[in-house]
Amino acid sequence: MSNNKRQQTMAKIQRERAVKEKRERKLEKKQLRAEERKARAAGLPLPGDELAADDLLADEDQPAGEGLPAGEDQPAGEELPASARDVA
Repeated sequence: MSNNKRQQTMAKIQRERAVKEKRERKLEKKQLRAEERKARAAGLPLPGDELAADDLLADEDQPAGEGLPAGEDQPAGEELPASARDVA
C-alpha cells in the first residue's frame, strides 16, 4: 500500500456540498409538510391560508374598476370586446 494521500478536488467538494444542500432542503420540505398535516388535522388555519383569505376579502371589497389609474377602464392585459374597441 502506498502512503500517498490524494488531495480532494474542488469538483468533488462542490458535488458533495450540492448533495448536502439538496438533502437539507428536502428535509425542510418534509418537516413543513408534516407541520401542515398536523395543523389541518387539528383544524388550525395555515399561515398561507390567512394571506389568501385576506386577498380574497380585499378583492371583494373593491368595486370593479376602482383603483385603476385615470383614463383606464380595463385592467392591464384585458382586451375590450370587438364592439368596444371600435368605439374607443
